[in-house]
Amino acid sequence: MTVSIRQALDQATTALVLSDSARLDAEVLLAFVLGKSRSFLFSRPESVLSGEQSAAFAAFVARRAAGEPVAYLTGCRGFWTLDLQVTPAVLIPRPETELLVELTLTLGQQVSADDPGRAMVVADLGTGSGAIALALASERQHWQVYATDRSEQALVVARQNAVRLRLDGVSFTQGDWCEALPAAVCFDMIVSNPPYIADDDPHLQQGDLLFEPRAALVADGRGLRDLAIICEQSRLRLRDGGYLLLEHGHEQGADVRALLTTQGFAGVRSERDLAGHERVTLGRHAAPGENTHA
Repeated sequence: MTVSIRQALDQATTALVLSDSARLDAEVLLAFVLGKSRSFLFSRPESVLSGEQSAAFAAFVARRAAGEPVAYLTGCRGFWTLDLQVTPAVLIPRPETELLVELTLTLGQQVSADDPGRAMVVADLGTGSGAIALALASERQHWQVYATDRSEQALVVARQNAVRLRLDGVSFTQGDWCEALPAAVCFDMIVSNPPYIADDDPHLQQGDLLFEPRAALVADGRGLRDLAIICEQSRLRLRDGGYLLLEHGHEQGADVRALLTTQGFAGVRSERDLAGHERVTLGRHAAPGENTHA
């Protein structure tokens, strides 16, 4: 029995009823199977699928219905202005993290205005797919960007993304947080989207989180352990006036502000995402003798 694009999408949408984005999931998967854009589906709804295409689409829909993330099924996810390769070795980039990129670019512009002509030196800790580092490099080709991750599998994905996107200004190194950064380099900004979910959080048993690497999601100490380590280590790697920017859970803003304040950062504040949640907290490395409460 042959089916049209419209019929295939209708059937798939029904099969994916448990997804919050059933129709979109179906469209993305069918476009991937056909090697076409979603706009093609809208312009050619009566086009008939071949038997091979129907079978491939049905297999993808079954896997999605079982919970597998669309990004892992297609092997790609859009982030910022980039199309990134993703695998189960890395977290799936999320729109909320674009706030971290936006804030970093804005602060970088302010710092550059105070010292024109100097190339910014920025580190992305726990880079995963390379999303943050590559987004920054795509916007500021003259910046020196370092990206670290403890997972060699993740770094393989990040390096492949850099090559495919022709963004060769990012240096990738393996290791834990600031320990992986070159010892002789002083940084203008350090950014990170580290693990921040508590190990007993029920969301870990739901949706995409079930399939993503647990080590990139979960941290001890109510999800704050890695955030605390980064705050402590970054204080020693930032130049005076440099910034630390951290993504965190929407209920962790006060805790992360306390972590930065305890480490002597000045101008500590949290910024909200489009949903109105505190999502990124940042602070400035204070110069010796500076009043951090000013």
